Order: sequence, then structure tokens, then C-alpha cells
Amino acid sequence: MQRRTSGLPLSGELIASPAAGLNLDIEMETGTGKTYVYIKTIMELHRQFGWSKFVVVVPSVAIREGVKKSFEITADHFLAEYKTQARAFVYDSEHLEDVETFSSDTGIQVMIINAQNFNRDAKKADQDSAESGKSSGLKMFKALDGFKSRRPIDVIAANRPILIIDEPQRLGSNPSKPSETLKALGRFNALFALRYSATHAIEHNKVHRLDALDAYNKKLVKKIAARGISVKGLAGSSAYLYVDGLELGKGADFPKARIEIQHQPKNGPITAKTFRVKQGDRLHDISGGIEAYKGLVIDVVDAIANTVSLLDGQVLQGGQVTNDVTDEQKRRLQIREVIRAHLDKERQLFGHGIKVLSLFFIDEVLKYRDYDQPDRLGEYARVFEQEYEALKAERLSELDLDESGAAYRTFLERDAVRDIHNGYFSVDKKTGRWVDSDASDASDEKGKGLSKDAEAYDAILRDKEKLLDRDYPLRFIFSHSALREGWDNPNVFTLGFLKKATAGDSRRQEVGRGLRLAVDHNGDRTDNPVTVHDINVLTVVTEESYVDFVAGFQKETLGLLSARPRKATPEFFVGAVLRDAIAGTEHKITLDEAKQLQHWLIKHDFVDHDQHLTDLWLGRADLPEIPAMPPALQPYFYQVAELIDSLHVRAPKIDDGRKAKVVPMNKANFNKKEFQELWARINHRVVYQVAFDSQELIDNCTRVLDTSLEVARLQYVVTEGVQRDVIEAEHLEAGESFKMTRTKSSESTLSASSTVSYDLIGEIAEKTKLTRRTVATILRGVRPYTFEKFRQNPEQFITEAARLIREQAAATMVEHIEYDILDDRYDASIFTENQTAQDLSKAVHTPNKNVYEYVLDDSQVERDFGAALDISQEVSVFTKLPRGFKIPTPLDDYNPDWAIAFQEGAVKHVYFVAETKFSLSSLELRGAEKAKIDCANKLFERLDQVAGTPGIRYHGVTSYDHLLQLVGA
Repeated sequence: MQRRTSGLPLSGELIASPAAGLNLDIEMETGTGKTYVYIKTIMELHRQFGWSKFVVVVPSVAIREGVKKSFEITADHFLAEYKTQARAFVYDSEHLEDVETFSSDTGIQVMIINAQNFNRDAKKADQDSAESGKSSGLKMFKALDGFKSRRPIDVIAANRPILIIDEPQRLGSNPSKPSETLKALGRFNALFALRYSATHAIEHNKVHRLDALDAYNKKLVKKIAARGISVKGLAGSSAYLYVDGLELGKGADFPKARIEIQHQPKNGPITAKTFRVKQGDRLHDISGGIEAYKGLVIDVVDAIANTVSLLDGQVLQGGQVTNDVTDEQKRRLQIREVIRAHLDKERQLFGHGIKVLSLFFIDEVLKYRDYDQPDRLGEYARVFEQEYEALKAERLSELDLDESGAAYRTFLERDAVRDIHNGYFSVDKKTGRWVDSDASDASDEKGKGLSKDAEAYDAILRDKEKLLDRDYPLRFIFSHSALREGWDNPNVFTLGFLKKATAGDSRRQEVGRGLRLAVDHNGDRTDNPVTVHDINVLTVVTEESYVDFVAGFQKETLGLLSARPRKATPEFFVGAVLRDAIAGTEHKITLDEAKQLQHWLIKHDFVDHDQHLTDLWLGRADLPEIPAMPPALQPYFYQVAELIDSLHVRAPKIDDGRKAKVVPMNKANFNKKEFQELWARINHRVVYQVAFDSQELIDNCTRVLDTSLEVARLQYVVTEGVQRDVIEAEHLEAGESFKMTRTKSSESTLSASSTVSYDLIGEIAEKTKLTRRTVATILRGVRPYTFEKFRQNPEQFITEAARLIREQAAATMVEHIEYDILDDRYDASIFTENQTAQDLSKAVHTPNKNVYEYVLDDSQVERDFGAALDISQEVSVFTKLPRGFKIPTPLDDYNPDWAIAFQEGAVKHVYFVAETKFSLSSLELRGAEKAKIDCANKLFERLDQVAGTPGIRYHGVTSYDHLLQLVGA
């Protein structure tokens, strides 16, 4: 079996396991919606093949409860799509009527079980049988009078259910010595097993891969930033000094460094205190005359490089602390960093309606809850409250007095510090007190005697929705270092590791607790491609240095990516399917084309002698022109480029959380008359409408179905030793049923059993949002040969036809779109509110004409463009438009790049909106991106009509010289 869309190789054989004869691995990175995917898979398997009996196997009570909750909250969503619901229940021996319904009901039945509990009960049943020769006393394995003298396990097994194994690596990791748990699952007599995990310990037949690299590139998980605390000796001095952070700003006093040093007040003991220092400041004077700081003078504060240089030449990085600090001091600094990162993120996302959470990992309950203290606060809880109060006061003093600042001030002042933090730990049933975890997760078959961890897991799962409510004060969570799958909350933005790292710790597992994309107060995921990685950044605060953490994390991640292809060989390219979403066409790369593509890469030095990608290809955004590909592949340039990029195997980038800065504004440039006039012309909220002749859409859809619709016969051949199984789905008229048969010869044919009827017109209408009449007209117009493909494979026919029709509808809408200008406008706070902290290591300082102090972009072309604007004699003022400035289009929101006001009289077009994505080869623009730019062209033409003279011009540019040609300089 080969899945070219995932870049997976052909499986040579079927790999059995004690749980099932056929095992299909689905690799999904933590936080990418694994539970949702397998619920949808259940619904699809029922719709396409009629299979209706499923057993979801989970490794813990925590995941079991989370899965059950997921079935509940997605029920209406899937009902709308599939017109039916799955009945999901947790197996309970006291409610065997659920097992009876599981067996007898024709609808979708899902039983959720805890694997370890089931294994324990199976072993006990075997022991009982061996010792007494009678059936077990455990109800699952006992013939029951009230159950028609049957054993529940036999009733379930008779249905040949499909196993959905969640986190299978928790059930055994040694292929040569299968676990007893996997053996026990064999009692279900499963048709096959689907195994879902981010880290498969035992590989079977992998049919899908969404690994860490794919998830990051597709923006399905948060970006990661790290803030480490590292110790560095200070030559010639024993002074305590901690570089807390560096700050940007406008004026001679900036940049500044926040430095914590010992301070001797005139009356009182020496304490640690944080000061903001600049070039020339003498630490001896600031400390109050402490001898250890003599000769320590600030020389250079570099907020971009995140360093502080002393006059004697010594350099300290942000996050470095001098002298031999104790573990207690280091933990205090970590707690401070978590709080600071939390407050930064909270302020940034306040206007988005997103509740920000932070999670501390600790290894001892006593550090958080000390029952011998009058207030029951442990060391970490006490330090947290002290640091939070100090940082809260600092943040309140910095807040602007605008409307958004006032709202956030009210929020900060609302809750007492004791209400904003709490712990989730195991509970001793006798005393009701929190106790250290034993990391077990077992319960008896009645659900009683839950382990300590299980109750703690259950607590945080029960509170999951409440934690997302901003009216609920809890924002900081302390819990045990043994947290595993099932604990993740989408709105965890900061992780603090207040524990010693051990050899067995997995950075990926721990970081995975915060990788899910956040949700807002409406429960909507913040997955807009324009802003997803601005909003979704997970900051990890660790006792390791930033460099050490990144090295360890990436080494662990790269180990899991080792199986990915890395060489640009013809074998890699051949058979890959390229789809143009806008044109509605697709193309499968032939062997000859694959060889031509490899030759093209070699010829232009895009690969080296080992067929690995070179820096020239990876940095192609900075090339003035990209050579044309082989003719057959040129129309699919972007798709081919994406395929080539997948060979660049690297761990997802981890930013230095300390280097991240909010770019300050240049208020003088913002207030310039020219910029205010420019902003007034483009500052309109708009809506669009599309009016076109339905016959045009019908004709386009009919044409593309006849030319591009491909439907494959559902057949695959698997050879295993001397046995050969051929599995082929018979494709019959809609509504006709057929039986499943299996022979016992070495070659057998298996036809899927189905009683499914297909509402062809209705299902395509639902998927495309067109009327039934329009869909019927389209299908009546296709050639008989095209419609005959429905008999070959009804499900794929519906899916592919709907996709092609959707693409044609989008292209038609772009062609006929019209914008209406609303009276509503953006508030000026769009330039400052919800700004994200950015790594400015590649930023260009633009103090002359930019609304912001820096131009920040990964592309050298854009950085050069911004630098040229800042020193141009023709330009009066310019800005990169904030991410909140969006143009609605039928495909997605679009955010233009630049807004530029020229000097009056210097050029013909004074007001200009530029798109520098055109600096890349226009052939490499994704079809959808180009379509959005086409929509923007129409909007700015409309704005030009209503703006009066002088109006606005919008165009793609490749350089500043190109811009001058366009404006008529």
C-alpha cells in the first residue's frame, strides 16, 4: 500500500500483531487533533463500507474520559455532515445492556475501554479458568444468566469490531516480546486495527504520516520558543548579576537592559532588586555601593543580539546569571520568567478574547502545598505570589490609557493572586490531601479504587472548558512532572520546568502538553494561516540554556524523522500527484518527468552530488529569477516546489524567547499628515458579493469533470509469504447491497459488505454549497464515460467531483467578485494592539520614515525593500500593514504587504499599496494566494473610485526601482 500524498514508501508485506492480523499505523503529531481524526474515520468507514462496530482502546483513565468527552462535543458536528451519530460508551460491567446494544443495534456503536484494565481482567480470567476449570468471576469473561448465558467478550468478538488503538506505544514497545495487553486485545477477534500515535514504538503498515515537521509546516501546532536560565562565571568578580531581559524603545535612553543585582539600601538588609540600565551606568553606584560591583560598567546594550557587554569586554546573554546560584534562586528566576512570558502573551491576546494559561511541572507536592504551614503554601507557591505581585505592578504602570489598555487593567486588577493559581495532584482518599504521584493508572472493573494519578487526571479534564473561560480566574497550573497524554489544554502558552531533568525525560512529550492551537472565547480555533504562528507560540522556560534545550529537543525530534526521504531521486518524484486547486487540474509525475526534474535540479545547483537540497534552493526567495521547470511541470511550479521542500528534513524551528521583542512604533511618522491621509483612504471595512451567470459555472464544471475527474477502482494486492490476498470492493448501483465472503484458499477475494445508498446529487450539493438543481444540471452535462465512473467507486466519485466543482466555483467567484465599502473603519489601535513579540535578529532599523522602528521579514528582498523606502527622497512615510488589516476573499482573508505615501509632486501616484510577494517568481505563487491578490486588485480599484483625487494604486513589486517605475517617478 502506498500513500504518495504522505511521501510513504510501498509496504512489502502485512505486519500482524497479537491484537489483529492487519495493523495500519497513522502517525499524527501531538496536538493535531488525533481524536477528531479517528472519530471522523469511524464515520467514513461506516458511510463507505457499512462497518459499524468499533472498540476504542486507550492506555489510561485520563485519555478514556477525554475520548468520551470528544465524542460528546463533536456529536452535532458529525450529525450535520453524516446525518447519523455514533453511540459511544465506556465499558462498565454494571451496565451490560450497553454491550447488548453494541451487538444488536445497526447504527454506529463505539465501546471505549482502558487497555490495562482489560488486560488485567483477562489475565485474572485465565487464572480462574486454570485453577478451577470454570469460567471467570469477572463479568466480561463469565457466562451470565442475565446475559442469555453468554460471555460479553464472545458477544463483542462475534461482531468482528474494528480496533482503534490510541497511543499504542503505551501498550508495548518490544516487537520481539509482545506485551500481555496486546495479546489480550486479540480476544476481540478484530477485523483490523488502526493505531494512532505521534511516536509509534513498533512499526506496522503506515498509511498516513503527519509528523512534527509536517505539523509545523502546515501550521497545525504552535511554534516553540525557549527561555533558558544558565550560569556564567564573571571574571574577576563574585558579584551576583542576572540579565533579566532587554528592551527596545525610541530615544537616547534605549535600548535598556533589565538586570537583577544585590542592592544595599541606606537602612535595611541587602536584597536582590531589578534595575533598568543603559550604556554608561555603573553597577557599583546602582547597587548602593556594594564592593563586589566595583569596576562593572555597562558598555553596550544590544537588544537585537540580546546581549549586555561590560566595559572590561565581558559579554552576558539574556537569561544568564553570574556566580554560583542556588537551586532555590534558579527556581525563583524560572518562576519569574514564566510569569513575565504569561503576562506578555496575555496582553497580546486580550483583544482576541483568548484566555492564556501557564503550566508548571514540579516533582514534589510539598514544593507547592505544605500542609504544615498556616497558609498551606509551599516554597514555589509562595515565590510565585511574590513574583506575580511585583510583575503585575510593573505591568500596570506600563499600560497605556487607551480603551484596550483600560480593559486589560481591569482584568489584571480583578482577581486576587491566591485565586489565579492552583494545583492538580493525586489525592489521598483517607486524608483528602494531595500526595506525590505513583504514576500508575489502574482501576478495578467497577471503576472503584481509582489510582491517585487517575483522579488528578479526571480533575483537570473536568475543568477543561472552565479553564478556557476568562471569567474563571485560574490561569497558572502547578502539576506533576509525570503528566502524559490526555493533559493537554489548547490555551497553554507557557511551560515552566521546576524540576531536575532526568535521562528518561522526553522533551517532546513534555512540550506536547502545550502544542495544540488555542481557541478563543467562542471556542473557535485560532488557525487563520495569516496569523496562526503570531498568536500560537508556546514558550518553554527551562533550567537548561537555550542552546542546550534546542539541541536536545531537535536531536530527539530528528530521531523520529529519520525515516523521511531526503534525496531528490526520480524514485521519489515519480507517481506524485500535483493538484492545482484554482484551475481544478491535476497531474501525476511520470518516470520521464521525474528524471527531467532531477536533471533540472542538478543543472541549476539546487541539489548537490548526493542529491541533497542545497542552500541555493532553500534560499530561492532571494534569487532574482527562478529558472523554468520542465514544460509539463511548469504549470504546477508551486506544488512541485512544495514536494521538493519536503526533502529538507529538519526539526521545527525553536525561537529564542528572550530575543523576541515587540517592535516599537515611531509615533511621529504615524502622525504625519501624509500617512493619516493614506490611512484614511484604505481604512475601510468591506464586504464582497459575487454575481455571475450560473450557466458559466455549469459549463466550467462540466468541462473540468470530463477532463480531470479520476476515479480509481478500490483494489489492492498484498503478498505475504506464499499467501496472496486480493481485496476488491464491488461497485454496484446506488442502494444495492452485497455480501462479504472469504475463502480459505491461498488466494481469496474479500468484498466489503454494504447496504449504503448514495444520494449523489445531495451529497455533492452539500459539499459544494450549490443547489441540487445546479448540481443535477452539471452532472447531466458530463459525458457518459465520465458518469460511468460513479459505478466504479461511488465514494471517490462524490469526493473528487465535489472538489473539482468547488475549485471552479472559487475561480468563477474571483473573476466576478465585487466589493462594497462599509462606513465601519479600523481603530488606530490596530497598529499597536495584539502585536506579537518577534525575533529581530534579521530586522532592519528604519528610524526615518517607517511607522515602526524596524522592518521585520524573513525575506531578504523585503528587508532590502524596507531599507530602500526608509532612505528614499521620494517617500514621505510607509509601513508594513498590520496583520489585523484583512481583505475578505472567497478563499480566505488576505493581508497586503505595504502602504506607502510619497512626497507630493515627487511622483504621479502619491498613495500606493504594494505586494512584494511578487518578488518571488510569480510562477511560485500558490494558486490560492494569486487569486487573493486578484481580489485585492479589484478592491483597490473600487477604493480608488471612491477616494477621489489623488487615489490609491495597488500593484505587485519586485524592488524599489520597480516601484518608482509604477508610480511614475
